[in-house]
Amino acid sequence: MHIYAFGSVCRGEISQDSDVDLLVIGGADASQYDPDTYSIYSYDRIKGLWREGNPFAWHLFLESKLLFSSDRQDFLQSLGSPTAYKHCTRDCERFLALFRDACSSLACGESQVFDLSTIFLSMRNIATCFSLGVTERPDFSRSSALRLGPNSVSLPVDSYQVLERARVLCTRGHGPKITDEEVEATKRHMNEVYDWMKQLVEKAKEHERI
Repeated sequence: MHIYAFGSVCRGEISQDSDVDLLVIGGADASQYDPDTYSIYSYDRIKGLWREGNPFAWHLFLESKLLFSSDRQDFLQSLGSPTAYKHCTRDCERFLALFRDACSSLACGESQVFDLSTIFLSMRNIATCFSLGVTERPDFSRSSALRLGPNSVSLPVDSYQVLERARVLCTRGHGPKITDEEVEATKRHMNEVYDWMKQLVEKAKEHERI
């Protein structure tokens, strides 16, 4: 069995809203771990992610630290570098579709905090996939949408913070309540965010044609 930390704690970006991401890789013995606390994978599944060039494999390769090894070996290190990431356009299009669905749901007003959280997730993940597939600096942080240089999202700070707070509320169940006024102010910028995401998709397509 192998246990790793990954994410913000390994990047040195811990804040009061951060949690510690933990990965368990094992066989039947991994069932003793709480899936609400640990990401649990088999050795074969991790090897498959490496062969696919999956973004999560690259995340672990670039930002993980071994905490425990039952065989005194670093399993992830032994795998070497993952296969090159080849599905940037496909993945960006999926997160654009997720964004559109969340915006449609947000307009109905029945689960606004959840919808804002999903919008933030789609923004973060499309930026992460774009950074991994197109740029030379992969970024797996919560702020990836703001760290793409000239390709960063143009969104007022307060609206971005509302989206981020919604994500924390949905995933960790704590934080200041989001007011109706904040929701309405953030909704006014969704067309801009949509245009930004479409631009990332088009640039990903251009990059894949090169």
